[in-house]
Amino acid sequence: MIVTLTVNPAVDRNVQADRLVFEDRAYILSTSETAGGRGINASTVIHSFGGPTKAIACSGGKAGKRFEELLVMGGFPTILVKIRHSIRTNLTIVDKQGLAVKLNERGPHIQDVELTRVEKTVAEHLEGANWLMLCGSLPPGVDPAFYARLIQLAKRAGVKTLLDTDGEALVHGMDAEPTAVAPNQAEAERLLNRVLITQAHFQEAATRMVAMGAEMVILSLGSRGAVAANRERVLHAAAPSIDAVCPIGAGDALAAAFIWSLDRGDSFEEAARWGVAAGTASASLPGISFPTLAQTERMYPRVTVR
Repeated sequence: MIVTLTVNPAVDRNVQADRLVFEDRAYILSTSETAGGRGINASTVIHSFGGPTKAIACSGGKAGKRFEELLVMGGFPTILVKIRHSIRTNLTIVDKQGLAVKLNERGPHIQDVELTRVEKTVAEHLEGANWLMLCGSLPPGVDPAFYARLIQLAKRAGVKTLLDTDGEALVHGMDAEPTAVAPNQAEAERLLNRVLITQAHFQEAATRMVAMGAEMVILSLGSRGAVAANRERVLHAAAPSIDAVCPIGAGDALAAAFIWSLDRGDSFEEAARWGVAAGTASASLPGISFPTLAQTERMYPRVTVR
């Protein structure tokens, strides 16, 4: 079982436009709503691949009611922690050329008693789990060490952890020595306080994050694939060339497929290939949508690892 946690979920409003331009009109081609948040996205991918998963998420307010309605379509078990204030509504606009704009609200205020309920709910569902994926931003005002406490909680239960977040939550989470971290390039740059440009920079960054405490790192690089590192080796999984339709969410697919692969007993190299294959397949799809296992399997042989 792979358990995911989304403390700061959202209703994602997705708009497909004919083009994104300044100072001229564009036309909306279609609109849709989905249940959003990195952990929800991860469970969506894992479930699509046939892996066992359950998603824990906060929910509150009018947006929370809509979020719960949309979650039903996911098909995987969900455990909701009710909060007083309304969760986020995010807006994504994508055009036919693959250009995208994503506007996220910061999220609701979560009371201390509500966070305690989140922590208790996670603890209750660690039994029988192999992995706990801690995904996405923390709402404003939440202690940035919150994920670090959950990593320690999972360690005591013998459960491996993946941390997929940004900013102070990532800094504090690294101190707790998670099993794996899955930053994108911008998140890694903020963590390390340096610009990453060359392949040597990416390899050094992944190695530094392992030295900071993570057992393994998969650093997502968009169309360039990913650099993966553990305490023994550093790999570059190069993505095949595709016509990207919507890159938003590709990093979530990458992290989910990476953990799904490790959970079923694949090697570190195979897991990196599966991650990049899923991320690439996701970017080839319209809107914020995630690939099936069949779509990812077709991409897998085209990913090269060195």
